[in-house]
Amino acid sequence: MGGEEFDFVKEAFDTNWIAPLGPNVNGFEHDLETFTGSAHAAALSSGTAALHLALIIAGVGAGDEVICQSFTFSATANPIVYLGATPVFVDSERDTWNMCPILLEQAIKDRIERGKKPKAIIPVHLYGMPAKILEIIEIGARYAIPVIEDAAEALGSTINDKAMGTFGLMGVLSFNGNKIITTSGGGALVSASKKAIDQARFLATQARDPAPHYQHSQVGYNYRMSNVCAGIGRGQMKVIRQRVTRRREIFEMYRDQLSEVPGMSFLGEPKGYYSNRWLTTILIQPTIARRNSEGVRLLLDKENIESRPMWKPMHLQPVFQKYPSYVNGVSETLFNTGLCLPSGSNLTEKEQSRVINIIKNNID
Repeated sequence: MGGEEFDFVKEAFDTNWIAPLGPNVNGFEHDLETFTGSAHAAALSSGTAALHLALIIAGVGAGDEVICQSFTFSATANPIVYLGATPVFVDSERDTWNMCPILLEQAIKDRIERGKKPKAIIPVHLYGMPAKILEIIEIGARYAIPVIEDAAEALGSTINDKAMGTFGLMGVLSFNGNKIITTSGGGALVSASKKAIDQARFLATQARDPAPHYQHSQVGYNYRMSNVCAGIGRGQMKVIRQRVTRRREIFEMYRDQLSEVPGMSFLGEPKGYYSNRWLTTILIQPTIARRNSEGVRLLLDKENIESRPMWKPMHLQPVFQKYPSYVNGVSETLFNTGLCLPSGSNLTEKEQSRVINIIKNNID
C-alpha cells in the first residue's frame, strides 16, 4: 500500500457508500483514463470479467473462434470458453516472448480456408513486456478482425510512450493482489470507444434496462467494482509510477548481477519499448549452467524463497489440448528453461542480494 488508500476507503465508509458504483469508482476510472491516455474506462470486478465483456462486445458467441496467445495465464483463454467459442492458440516470438505476428497471420489464413474466420485476436503483454502490437494491429485490420489487448500485467508499459491496452479496440487491465497495483481484486476495460465502454458498464450491472422497475432484455453480469475497492485503487494510482520505477530497478539489479553467470540470460527491451518489469524472469540453459531452472527453484525453496516456473503454454494444458494451435516451440522452451524471481515492489536490496548470492554461489 502507498499510504493514501485508507483515506479513500474511510471516505467510502463515512459516506456509507460501500456497494458497487460511487464516487471512488468514478474517480478511479478517471485516474485510469488519465494515466493510460484512454478516452474511456470501466472499473470491474476482475480482469477476467473485463475480457469476458470485451469478447461479448466484439460479437463473440457460441461456435465462433478466437485467436489467443498460448504463452499466458489461463484467465486469458477461459472467457473464450465461457461463451461457447473455440480458442485457437498461437505461439510466441523470441524478441518479446509474446504472440508471433508471422504465426498469427498463418493461423488466420488457415482458419479462413477452413471456413471459420476468427472473431477476435487476444495478444498478451506478458510479464509487462509489450507484444509486437503494431504488427498485430496491422494484421487484424487487414483481415477485419478486432484486437483485444490483455494488458493485465502491463499497466505502466508503453511503446513509443503509448500505453499498452490502448492500441486495440479494447484493452484489459487487472488489479489482482499480485499485480503492480491492486484493489485487492478487480480489473478494468479501457477503450477509445464510448459505445464499447457504455455497453460494458450496462452488461456489468446486470444489464438492467432504463425503467422504474427491474427490467432486463438481455443477460447481464454482476461485474462492477465496489466503491471500497475503487478507493484502494485511487490510493494505488498515487504511487503507480514509483511502483514501475521500483520493479525496473529490481530487474536491473538481477540483470547486472546474474547476466554474466554462465547459462543465464534476461529479456531485453526492443527499441521504443518500455516494460513495467512486473516480474523479473530469467532463462537458464541447462547445457551451460550447473543447475536447470527447476534446480534453481528448488535451491531457493530450500531457503524459504519462492520462485516459480513461467506460464505453462495453453496448448500444453490438459483442459485446452483439444483446441487448435499454431506452434513453433518458443513458448515450450521458455516454460522449460524460465524462472520468475522474487520481484515484489517492497523487496529490499538486502533481500534481493540474498537471492542473488544463493544463485551465484550454487550455479556457476
